Amino acid sequence: MLQPYEQRSLFPESNENRSSGQKRYARSGTFTDNMRLPIHRWFRYSAGFSAEWVKQEILVHQKNKDTNINVLDPFAGSGTTLLAAESVQTKAVGFEPHPFIYRVARAKLGWNVDIKLLRRIYGEIANKAKERITKTERLNIPLLGKCFTNDSLSKLDSLKDVFLSEFNNSSPESEIVWLCITSIIRACSTAGTAQWQYVLPNKKKSKVLDPFEAFALKIDQMIVDIAYAKQHNWLPNSEIVDADAREPEYSEEKFDLVITSPPYPNNYDYADATRLEMTFWGEIQGWGDLHSSVRQYLLRSCSQHSAKEKLQLDDLLEDEVLIPIKDKLTKSCKELEKIRLTKGGKKTYHTMAAAYFTDLADIFHALRPLCKQGSKMCFVVGDSAPYGVYLDVDRWLGELALSAGFKSYSFEKIRDRNIKWKNRKHRIPLQEGRLWIEG
Repeated sequence: MLQPYEQRSLFPESNENRSSGQKRYARSGTFTDNMRLPIHRWFRYSAGFSAEWVKQEILVHQKNKDTNINVLDPFAGSGTTLLAAESVQTKAVGFEPHPFIYRVARAKLGWNVDIKLLRRIYGEIANKAKERITKTERLNIPLLGKCFTNDSLSKLDSLKDVFLSEFNNSSPESEIVWLCITSIIRACSTAGTAQWQYVLPNKKKSKVLDPFEAFALKIDQMIVDIAYAKQHNWLPNSEIVDADAREPEYSEEKFDLVITSPPYPNNYDYADATRLEMTFWGEIQGWGDLHSSVRQYLLRSCSQHSAKEKLQLDDLLEDEVLIPIKDKLTKSCKELEKIRLTKGGKKTYHTMAAAYFTDLADIFHALRPLCKQGSKMCFVVGDSAPYGVYLDVDRWLGELALSAGFKSYSFEKIRDRNIKWKNRKHRIPLQEGRLWIEG
């Protein structure tokens, strides 16, 4: 049986890009170590920081306050901050507008279930699915046809169909089983996975798990983790809210500590990161559906988003929330507007950058009334240089926070980024770090 902190990954893709001599240590700017932690490891998503680091920050803040504190993560993702808070008996709330990832986080936060009931549901689904296997008719869906053999997809579809027809009732046990099936999709696919979770249909894996074997392994892992959390007195009282941090419409309580990592303005498409899983469940039919289903609800941090919405640079730059950084931002965006026309892709980095900082400014204004006096915020952020034009992210975000009513900010560098330049086009050194903001 798998152990909670077992270092061997259940699925092959979790070990990609890891050298045998690589040191294991927790940084606020990495999610790699989270895949060894109970419950966190149930689904691999591009989180922005280490759960162990979050725990330490919560404990330090708790000690300094000498009272129970409330924690907020306005970019909750798959629940890193919320689960870390539960592990140290602290209440946390998270906002997450990505509908698929919101469900992932909600399933993980429902970990406090009856283990015997969970195993019984798993057993019924597994047995019925094995009895009802038929040849899949979904290989004609382009992405699925590229990523699965007929045998694997037929077995996965059998599990899916039994779950949807008999067990999809929104109970915590049902949601964990949904996540269990979701979590084995890539392990049963022939397609590789890029470091940031984009699926690579043309990169074939050497090891592919049988769906029924993967289902059994994953449910065993989940049960071990649930038992671990109960044994170590995790407090299951965190809340995930289907909300946009720009307009959260949340007034239940105020917060002492905000720990989060917003998307970086580096053109990473969070909608595309879950395309395979959403296609499998029938939530989208292809890449073209991602904007209406997911991307339109997210922070504007990728050029696919700004291009799809046909954003106009001058209109964006006139927004009053950008006044503290308008001159510097305008200079960079105007430069990007010219440079893009010389590039093959002509990516709309100029409007993406303007929209990104507009969104973050709106978020600071939305967070100010949610934070108590004397509160502290930590944003794990990274700067960017699209087409070689530098965006001074930490400084500009700090100035936007001040304009929203926060008292001060400071930046703590964690690591250098973009320094391995072999076969790379962009050679501007970048950094990642913690932007501390005092309330």
